[in-house]
Amino acid sequence: MEYKIVLEKFEGPLDLLYHLIRKNKVDIYDIPIAKITEQYIEYIEKMKELDLDIASEFLLMVATLLEIKSKMLLPTKSDEDDEYDNDEEDDPRKELVRRLLEYKKFKTAAEQLKLKKDLQSKIFIKPKEEIEDFISNDLPKLEGVQLKDLISTFSQLMKKHLMLDENFSIKQIERDEITLEEAINNLLNIFSNNKKVRFNDLFQANYSKMKIIVTFLSVLELIKLNIITFTQDNSFGDIILIKKYTKDI
Repeated sequence: MEYKIVLEKFEGPLDLLYHLIRKNKVDIYDIPIAKITEQYIEYIEKMKELDLDIASEFLLMVATLLEIKSKMLLPTKSDEDDEYDNDEEDDPRKELVRRLLEYKKFKTAAEQLKLKKDLQSKIFIKPKEEIEDFISNDLPKLEGVQLKDLISTFSQLMKKHLMLDENFSIKQIERDEITLEEAINNLLNIFSNNKKVRFNDLFQANYSKMKIIVTFLSVLELIKLNIITFTQDNSFGDIILIKKYTKDI
């Protein structure tokens, strides 16, 4: 049975060092140099065993870690200055910590940019179209109300049923749960038993965003076909949809 060793790829010596610090869950301000140096050298040795080219930067980091380790083993203060032994100015790890903190900022920024790139790759935007191309001059005359009133009511309905979530999330696009033809047939069934219907009553609380939109489009289609019309008794009052034919549709 063949045994394979797989090593993670690192962009540079600081990337490997930062990985070891996170892996061991240690405080970046208080790095256990002996332990981290041992693991760092172990990784370099594995690279040698696999005959991989080791960049000079990695070897330089090994030398830096060994130098820091040796300095930490040596006494730096006399006995009368023991109270200053933990002085940050005398900590041989200080420069390494500074470099790691700076690297951490760029690493975090790069990860955030990658997330935004992945998010953007999943977003599809519909190109802008001129609405005049879809406006017909043969629209039926409406009774006591303008089309903008119907659109305004629809906008309020959408806000009521679907409050926008502050935390944006990506959702998988699924096949429409209802087609325009099915929505039109549903409306025709409603009007077969009712001559008048409140516009808001067409939309149930559990309707999805897509079902609300398709239902609204079916209302517009029936208005265009001159099968129904709508009226409003007073300003800001309920919009009433009216079947124009008394016979069954």
